[in-house]
Amino acid sequence: MEAWMDALLLTLALPKVGLLSVFVISFVSATLLPMGSEPALFGFVSLRPDLFWVSIAVATLGNTLGGAVNYGLGFAIKNKGEPYQHWKWVEWLKKIGPKTLFLSWLPIVGDPLCSVAGWLKMPFWSCVFWMLVGKALRYVLITGLLMQVPESFWTGIWGGLLGLMK
Repeated sequence: MEAWMDALLLTLALPKVGLLSVFVISFVSATLLPMGSEPALFGFVSLRPDLFWVSIAVATLGNTLGGAVNYGLGFAIKNKGEPYQHWKWVEWLKKIGPKTLFLSWLPIVGDPLCSVAGWLKMPFWSCVFWMLVGKALRYVLITGLLMQVPESFWTGIWGGLLGLMK
């Protein structure tokens, strides 16, 4: 598994693959592996600031499609009235509906939230819309803020980390 992961990360190394890398990492980070897509997006935008909005759109599309896969997995689960259907948080999700997927960008709870929305058979396109809005705002805010940090700060961090590795 480790060799496979190393090969995948080497293949997706920036800027060799660029926007495809941003898309794949954004998609995978919303589905299979516990990884963040923000560093890949920020790294690419740092190299190509002229592609800021295109990069945001690509990352948002990939991450939203990953959320839709999670929704589909939840939808595919047979719902036979399990006892946890009456837990307070499930009642809260039912009450608020697809708008809860605005929070699908949150770490740890965001991906399962998409699956639970599918399990509850919430309307698919409404869920996808709210996923897209939340994920897009997250990418714009985080990447925009990181772009305001002076390059000397990032250089100092990398220099310090490389010094620790020696």
